[in-house]
Amino acid sequence: MRILIVDDERQITRVLRTSLQSHGYDVQVAQDGLEAFTMFEQSPPDLIITDLAMPNMDGLELTRAVRRIAETPIIVLSVREQEATKIAALDSGADDYVIKPFSMPELMARVRSQLRRTAKDEVPAATISDGDFTIDANAHRVSVRGADVHLTPKEFDLLLLFAQNSGRIMTHKALLRAIWGPAGTDQPEYLRVLVGQLRKKIDPPNAESYIQSEPWVGYRFRPQV
Repeated sequence: MRILIVDDERQITRVLRTSLQSHGYDVQVAQDGLEAFTMFEQSPPDLIITDLAMPNMDGLELTRAVRRIAETPIIVLSVREQEATKIAALDSGADDYVIKPFSMPELMARVRSQLRRTAKDEVPAATISDGDFTIDANAHRVSVRGADVHLTPKEFDLLLLFAQNSGRIMTHKALLRAIWGPAGTDQPEYLRVLVGQLRKKIDPPNAESYIQSEPWVGYRFRPQV
């Protein structure tokens, strides 16, 4: 699989290239968003890792440009920790947001998660099997750790959406729009209540929740091993 790294800091691109190649990935490097988008149009990669602050075309502009023509996974790397910046990147179409400095093992795990999700999306399945979960989209049936779980229609829709985007940060706004339509974006408390109800039904006792909160941004469904 080919990964495109976009960053104007040569030290960062060297470290990323070395680590990714050691894990068997084919790596391309661009110094700014404009160069990256030209490379993307010529030969689309399987995943993009991009910085935000760059000359000519920044990471947000690159993300929007790619999203107009493709669903290629995009991971943003940035020193900017402000929640508004994270939300802007995710709303522009980024799939994940990692703050510099970062742990290379964690980044590699997120890369694998995004590539797995893309592989699943290539062949839409009526049944999703992911670790502890089996979800039959046609029959609206869910089993967790081998036991059937009764969910309301909205709880089922939310769990299915999470499972289809396992490992990906989903913003509050995107989730509200997907479950309740455009009018739902004005009622953020709906999502908090629904997530709480779903956690009570699917989470194992005294263990980490499958649905992880990304403070002020949204939620991430924990990938299953």
